[in-house]
Amino acid sequence: MQDIEYTEEQVMIRDMARDFARGEIAPYAQAWEKAGWIDDALVAKMGELGLLGMVVPEEWGGTYVDYVAYALAVEEISAGDGATGALMSIHNSVGCGPILNYGSDEQKQTWLADLASGQAIGCFCLTEPQAGSEAHNLRTRAELRDGQWVINGAKQFVSNGKRAKLAIVFAVTDPDLGKKGISAFLVPTATPGFVVDRTEHKMGIRASDTCAVTLDQCTVPEANLLGERGKGLAIALSNLEGGRIGIAAQALGIARAAFEAALVYARDRVQFNKAIIEHQAVANLLADMQTQLNAARLLILHAARLRSAGKPCLSEASQAKLFASEMAEKVCSSAMQIHGGVGGLGGLPGGGYYRGAGGTQNFEGGR
Repeated sequence: MQDIEYTEEQVMIRDMARDFARGEIAPYAQAWEKAGWIDDALVAKMGELGLLGMVVPEEWGGTYVDYVAYALAVEEISAGDGATGALMSIHNSVGCGPILNYGSDEQKQTWLADLASGQAIGCFCLTEPQAGSEAHNLRTRAELRDGQWVINGAKQFVSNGKRAKLAIVFAVTDPDLGKKGISAFLVPTATPGFVVDRTEHKMGIRASDTCAVTLDQCTVPEANLLGERGKGLAIALSNLEGGRIGIAAQALGIARAAFEAALVYARDRVQFNKAIIEHQAVANLLADMQTQLNAARLLILHAARLRSAGKPCLSEASQAKLFASEMAEKVCSSAMQIHGGVGGLGGLPGGGYYRGAGGTQNFEGGR
């Protein structure tokens, strides 16, 4: 697809991310997926390149340009490895975003530069075993005792939970107030009582650690309250626009990589004395795949441009995320079919892309 009038800076960022993904991510993606862990040196390099502070302005140590550049970068990193794209998107949107938008100057000074540089990775502790999208049904409690918040509860599906140095934890501070009784807290993961119980064994995107966490008498200073008391649900929901743009771009990157692998295979694989791309059924399938990819990109870029302009775009971001994540599953399935018998094997040209695409439907809220 021809460039859609990107700025010179957006093109530069996209090309940098693409070169980095192809040279330093894609060759190792299968090994990381098998190990269930992204190499620490790679994450540090992402920080050095500014990929982990793309929603943070320069004044706080970040590399913010706009959300179009961010979406393009997430797509390229995800094309190299969906798990690395997940780490990048989640860290930027729900690791850095809430502190940038709701943190005090002291909280920003303490954390944003380290988060933007990758010296610290963030995680977002909202979901609980009994409360996924029903965030107002949280059972985690935070009590103010002698100038400190004491937090008790359990969290589930915490992306970056094992790697993170800082957790944004949501807990009920005023049970009688319902949705208005939830607050957000900055909790360094080295705090006693913050315990990573296990790393989940996922179907795909396994190199991105997803954890179950227990908070047992986990105590932080009163100043670690993020935003106002009782505004936790608003803080959680405020990240949906940027977060869904990022996940949509991740899904697009995974699907594009599957399409490109299928295209190469279709040109090389010979059946009945000609490359299978010359068979109409295969050619039609590839054309449909590319059409779906281009449609998803347009939805993502529209939402990203609205977000960059400071305009509300929750509906547009949600549409982009819904369409891109469902498109990714279909495109990756088609890529497996084009690969024929080898399509379902463990390598990334087949089943690996499909397993990764499925996970994007649940990130940042399922259907």
